[in-house]
Amino acid sequence: MKTSRDPHCACNSSDHINRRTLLKGATAIAGVSWLTPLSDLLALEAEKSPKGKPARSVILLWLGGAASQLDTFDPHPTTKIGGGVKTISTAIKGVDFAAGLEQTASVMGDVSLIRSMVSKEGDHERAFYNIKTGYRPDPTLIHPSIGAIVCHELPDAKIEIPTHISILPNQWPARGGFFGAQYDAFQMYDPKNTVPDVKARVDDKRMDLRLESLSVVERAFAQGRSADLDQTKTLHQVSMQRARSMMTSDQLKAFNVKDVPAKELDAYGDTPFGRGCLAAVRLIQAGVRCVEVTLTGWDTHANNLEGQATQVKILDAAYASLIRDLKKLGLLESTIVVCGGEFGRTPKINNVGGRDHWPHGFSMLVAGGGFAGERVRGTTDPEGVKKEPEHPVFVEDLHATIQDLLGIDHSKEIMTPIGRPMALSKGEVVGELKV
Repeated sequence: MKTSRDPHCACNSSDHINRRTLLKGATAIAGVSWLTPLSDLLALEAEKSPKGKPARSVILLWLGGAASQLDTFDPHPTTKIGGGVKTISTAIKGVDFAAGLEQTASVMGDVSLIRSMVSKEGDHERAFYNIKTGYRPDPTLIHPSIGAIVCHELPDAKIEIPTHISILPNQWPARGGFFGAQYDAFQMYDPKNTVPDVKARVDDKRMDLRLESLSVVERAFAQGRSADLDQTKTLHQVSMQRARSMMTSDQLKAFNVKDVPAKELDAYGDTPFGRGCLAAVRLIQAGVRCVEVTLTGWDTHANNLEGQATQVKILDAAYASLIRDLKKLGLLESTIVVCGGEFGRTPKINNVGGRDHWPHGFSMLVAGGGFAGERVRGTTDPEGVKKEPEHPVFVEDLHATIQDLLGIDHSKEIMTPIGRPMALSKGEVVGELKV
């Protein structure tokens, strides 16, 4: 039975309420729909790096709708729950994957496989929230996603583009939660298209007039400023400057995959998800903290075998190419890569050939940033009778482990805007998964 741990108290005061109020309206004038995270940037002169830890960034490959562990990373082909799946061997001796994951199987020397993920949420929306934040939904507050935590705890003043990015987001994108909307993920779709909202919607002359009008408002506001505001500028001006910096930044090129050689692009697969994974590598190379890429279509309540196989084909080339390229660029040691969905799918096949929701023992791949390679954690019942897997990894434990590898004290408490202390994670670090 899992036991909880009392977190060490390291409460931080927060100015979230003042910041949210001050920032409203700035980007509307610029025609830009995002705000670069501003936590302590006014006083920050250099990047705050994790001490003694290699990881600095996170990539989350989100299998939206919930991939079937039995048709991907934990097949049981000779049992009654196998469902007709065929298997292949992997780079880990004695570990098989479902057919179609040949490229992924070949890179498992750099990847750990968790076959015993456990969640208490079996509804899509609630499970999305749980996996992305490490907490179950709470009607009294919204928790920050892992990307928001990384950007809040490890700010980087040198990055001119958003440091928390969601590519191909679904209806529940990663949010900043009680850290504030400025930590929400910047959303974009197929990277073959132009990045949205980075060009002014008016000509330069009219834009200059708008900025001058804004400066009049800023000067009037500054005359009645609070004691804790700079005498010459307000946070409105800071957010505007950051928006303008992105609009003219060379770092925007990291989003562009159209100019990548065809051979390199084809390795990821000619799909939006494949292009998203390639863009994720380029963004991490540019210094972005967290990139989430979503591949939907795994919710196979009917025709499970064919539906899973279709998505497996898309995932395989993209995932393996991402791992290979990060390693080739020397970025895998400092980049955590997590691949999985909100839960798994039932051992029992229903009357229409589908598998339903199963949060009691599903699979995730973790790699890079201090996660060990060629390692397997947990086993599930090949007969599909026992719900509890051996050596379970709870959702909050995965979050605690990721934060630990990033050099973040996962037990650290943050004071929320309503004055409630909240730990970054209530989980426990899974040492078995670490190098």
